Amino acid sequence: MSSEETPAATEESKNVDRKEKDKGKQANASTWDKLLKDHVNDKGEVDYGGMMNDKAELEAYLAEISENAPAKNWSDDEKMAYWINAYNAFTVKLILDNKGVSSIKDIGPKTQIPFVNTPWDIKFIEIDGDKYDLNNIEHGILRKDFKKDPRYHFALVCAAESCPRLRNEAYTAKKLDKQLDEEGEAFLNNKAKNKISEDGVAISPLFKWYKKDFERKMPIAEWVNKYSDVKIDKKQDDFSYMDYSWKLNGAF
Repeated sequence: MSSEETPAATEESKNVDRKEKDKGKQANASTWDKLLKDHVNDKGEVDYGGMMNDKAELEAYLAEISENAPAKNWSDDEKMAYWINAYNAFTVKLILDNKGVSSIKDIGPKTQIPFVNTPWDIKFIEIDGDKYDLNNIEHGILRKDFKKDPRYHFALVCAAESCPRLRNEAYTAKKLDKQLDEEGEAFLNNKAKNKISEDGVAISPLFKWYKKDFERKMPIAEWVNKYSDVKIDKKQDDFSYMDYSWKLNGAF
């Protein structure tokens, strides 16, 4: 979720050539799960002040996932859950490390070039000894390795109001399918992010920025009808888009 501009050529620069070990220990997500339950409400609003008070616990969880990366013997659901949790937890850390920002886009230089020097291009993530940025996880791993299931877009949270909500529970392989469907429903039925009615339809820019990801599976109208309480013409392919608020998805 690095920018409104996502040119394919620059996206490819974020590809990750990581070699998975044959076997690997599963990271324990219980610490992250407790942090989410304690400091995130049902709307996905984050109490960053509370997170700051428990930053040691967050750092402990990040250290554990940094040392226990996905391995070849993991299932696809285990890998996806890991990378979603990693993206969201490291995003929270980035906000805490820049206490007082009103938007994630306030982090870094005033003049920002997508895929070059934005907050999503900061190499502050270490996994198995390699350095990553948030764009590496989103574009270089999730978008590249999980093309058959773009529902992860409903789960990745870039700390902005117009992002999907931050689920107040950790993602797990066992519950992943249900969790992603629930986040799709929450996102499409949130009128601040998608306005879908008999009078008209205006959807989130996520469906424009990642149109090719979603349409590998089915047309955008079918995604809307899959999760929205209000149904639209399944043949509709021309949409209006909501404004995107980059205001922080919570407060200190």
